[in-house]
Amino acid sequence: MDRGTEVGAAPGRGAGDGAAEHAAAGRIPLAVVVVDRDQLVSHWSSGARRLFGAPKEEALGHPVADLLPVSGALPDDAAPFGSYAAYDGLGPGLESSLDGRLSYPAAGRARLTAAGPDRIDVLWWAYPLVGPGRERLLVLAADAAALRREDDDVSFERIAPGFALHTDFPGAEELARRLPEILPSMSVGESARIVSQVLELGYPVLEFSQNDRVPVTPDWGVPRRAERKARRERAARAAASGVPMAQGVSDEVEDLEYVAVRERLEFLNEVSGRIGTSLDLSQTILEVSRAVVPRFTDVAGTYLREQVVAGEGFPDGVPDTTTMWHRVALEHTDEPGRWDDVVPVGEAMPFPAHTPFFQCMTTGEPVLVPRISEQMGHMIAAQFEKRDIRPLITNRSMLVVPLKARNVVLGFMILLRHPERAEFNDMDRVTGAELAARAGLVLDNARMYTYQESVAETLQDSMLPTIAPRMAGCDIATRYLPGTLLGRVGGDWFDSVKLPGSRTALVVGDVMGHGLNSAAMMGQLRTAVQTMAALDLPPAQLLRNLDDLAQRLGDNYLATCLYAVYDPIAGELHIANAGHIPPVLVRAEDGRSELLELPTGAPIGVGGVPFEAVRVPVASGDRLVMCTDGLVEVRGEDIGVGLATLCESAAHPAASMDQACDTIIRALNTRGGRKDDVALLMARLNGIEPEDVAVWRLALDPIEAGRARAVVREQLRAWDLTGLADNAELMVGELVTNAVRHAHSRGIELRLVRGDTLLCEVDDDDQTLPILLSVGPGDEFGRGLRLVSALSREWGASRTGAGKTVWFELTLPRG
Repeated sequence: MDRGTEVGAAPGRGAGDGAAEHAAAGRIPLAVVVVDRDQLVSHWSSGARRLFGAPKEEALGHPVADLLPVSGALPDDAAPFGSYAAYDGLGPGLESSLDGRLSYPAAGRARLTAAGPDRIDVLWWAYPLVGPGRERLLVLAADAAALRREDDDVSFERIAPGFALHTDFPGAEELARRLPEILPSMSVGESARIVSQVLELGYPVLEFSQNDRVPVTPDWGVPRRAERKARRERAARAAASGVPMAQGVSDEVEDLEYVAVRERLEFLNEVSGRIGTSLDLSQTILEVSRAVVPRFTDVAGTYLREQVVAGEGFPDGVPDTTTMWHRVALEHTDEPGRWDDVVPVGEAMPFPAHTPFFQCMTTGEPVLVPRISEQMGHMIAAQFEKRDIRPLITNRSMLVVPLKARNVVLGFMILLRHPERAEFNDMDRVTGAELAARAGLVLDNARMYTYQESVAETLQDSMLPTIAPRMAGCDIATRYLPGTLLGRVGGDWFDSVKLPGSRTALVVGDVMGHGLNSAAMMGQLRTAVQTMAALDLPPAQLLRNLDDLAQRLGDNYLATCLYAVYDPIAGELHIANAGHIPPVLVRAEDGRSELLELPTGAPIGVGGVPFEAVRVPVASGDRLVMCTDGLVEVRGEDIGVGLATLCESAAHPAASMDQACDTIIRALNTRGGRKDDVALLMARLNGIEPEDVAVWRLALDPIEAGRARAVVREQLRAWDLTGLADNAELMVGELVTNAVRHAHSRGIELRLVRGDTLLCEVDDDDQTLPILLSVGPGDEFGRGLRLVSALSREWGASRTGAGKTVWFELTLPRG
C-alpha cells in the first residue's frame, strides 16, 4: 500500500474543466500506519517515513503516540485550502483514536510535531480494526499543505483517501476476510464491495460511507459560505454571458443536498455525545430513546432481548419467533398517556415471522415502511391481543433499525413519524442505521458492565456471611451498602466466629479497590480469617499470619482489617488493627462514645510491619461499632468529620440493634459524595454473669469421668435445669473419658455456661481434634462422639494455644 496509496481532492461540480484537470492532477501520497493492541506500530509505510521523518526501523515496535505527537490546536491562519474557511473542529481528535478511546472510524485535521523543529499540518483517517488479530487501528495521513491552491476558483467538495491496485499492506487478505466483523452493520454484499474498493479498486472509502463504522467525508474539503458565494457569482456570470440558468439551478440543488448531509452529520455527532454518558443500562436505554425524539422521529420504542434486560451473558444464536423482546423505553410527542395503556413499558412479547420487526431482528438490517397501510396496521395490531393499536400506527411512516454489537442483534428500535410529517426515505434509513449501530455499541458496553457487576455482586453476596443475631454474651447487627458510583462492587466484609470459652471473634475488613477482583480477594481473606480464628490465634498473631498469606497470594493483595475477640466472662475486648479506621465504643453507664486508641498497624499485604494488640475492659451493655472507611469518608471532606459523626450517631439511644445501625447509616449516608461500599458491624456486649459459669479442674484419671457426671448433675439442679441433666451427664462422661485417654500431662478443665443455650466445654492439652467414625457392631471406639452428635443441639472441636476444646450445646427448656 506504500507506493500506490494516495489521497485525492475532488473538485466542485460547478468548477470549470481546467480546474477539474488541475485537481485531478493533485494526487498526494498517503502515509499508512498500523497499530497493534498494545498501541505499538506494526506497519510504517514509506509515505509515513517521508511525512513524519522517522525511518521504518525506528518506528516499528514503538508507541504510536510518540511517533505521531499532537502538538495542540491549529492556529487561526491554518486554512488548508487557500482563502477558504479553516477547519472548525467538528468530530473527535486524533488522540482519541490513537489511545483506543474510539471504537468507530474517525477523521480530521491535526498539527503534529515532526522529527525536526517544524510542525506538520495533516489530514488523517483512523479505522479501528476488530477481531482475533493483533492489529487494532489503521491510520492514514496526508500533508494538508500540499492540498492548498492559490487559485480561488478551484472548489473542493471532498477529500478522501484512495487505494491503488497494487497493495503490499501486511494482512490485507486478513483484513478483507474480517471486514464483516469490522463493519458489523453492513450486509455481506456491501462488505465484499468495500473490500474491493479499499484494497483493489482505489475508490475512496470515505466517499462510500453508508453505515456507522465508516464515516462520511469530513468537512475540511467543503468550503462553505465562500464556495456558495463563488457559485452564485459563476451563475451570475453565466447568465450575463447567455448561458442557460439550468446550471445555476443545479448548483442550488447541490447546495441543498450539502445542507441536508451536513445536518445529518451534525445530528449524528450530537446523538453520539448524548448517549453513553454512563454504564448504567437503564440510563443508557433512556438516552438512546430520547436522543431521536422529536428531531428525527415522533415515536421511538426500544425493544431488547430477554438476556440483555436480565443482565445475563451475551445472547446466543439468531432470534426466532419464540424470542421474547422486552419493551424497555417509549418516547413520543403525542399527548401524555396516549401510548401508556396500549403499549406499556416493561411488556415482553415475541414477534411472528411475517412482521417487519422479525425481518429486522433476523437480517440485522433496517426495514423501511414508507406508510403503514390499514392491512399492515391490522397485522401488527394482532400481536397486541385485545388492545387496538391501529389508530396509533396506521398511515404513519415507520423505520425499524437493529441494535447490534459484535454482529449479534441485542434489540431494535421502532421509529414512527406522524402522517403529516415527511416519510422516512433512503437517507433516513442510512442515518437510522448509523444511529442504531452506535447505540448498539453503547448498549452492549452497558450490558457487559451490568453483567460483570451482577456477577461481582453475586460473588460478593455469596461471600458475605449470614451472622446470627445472638452469640454467647452478645447481640450483633450488620449492614452492607454497595458503592454508589462505577465499580460499586468492592471488597468490604464483616464476620463473626464462635470461639472456645464462650468468646466471639468480630471482624471487619476492606480490600483496596473495586470490582470482581476485589470481591474475590475479599472471599479469600475472609476464609483465611475464619480458618485462623478457629485455631484460636491471638489477634496480633492472626493479623501477622494474614499478612504473610496476602504476600504469598500476590503483590496486589492489600486490605485493612480490624480483629476483635470478645470474652463475655472476663468482660474484655482483645483487639488488633491492620491499617483500619478505629472502632467506636459506646459506654452503657453514661452513653458516652469514644474512638478506641489502637496501634494502627500497616495494611494487610504490606509486610515487614509488626502488629500489636490491646485489651480493653468493657461492661455489660456497652456497644462496639466497627465499620469500613466508605461510611465515614467523603471526597473533599476531612475524615475526622465523618469519625465525629460516627461517634455522635453511635451514641444515639435506640430501641433495638437494627434501629441503632439505621441511625448511623442515616447520619452518615445522607451527606452526599459517598462512592465506596460500606460494611458496618455493631455488637452489644451483654457479658455473662459469674453465677452463670461453673468451672472444674479434673485429673488425668479415668475415675474423673464419674466425678464430672456428678458435678454436672448437681450444677444443673442448682440452675433449675434438671430436665437436661440426663443427656448432659451422659455426654460429659464421654468427653471427659476421651480427654483422659488422649491428654498428656496437663489436667482437664470442665466448664458449664448458662446463656441462651447450655454450653459444655472440655479442655485438654492434646491438639488432635476428634472426628466422627463409622462404627461397627464390634468396634470399641468411636461410639462416644456418635452419642454426642445425636443428643446435642450442636457440637464441635477447635484447637487452642495449649491444646483443644471439645464442646456441645443443649437447648434450654422454654419458660
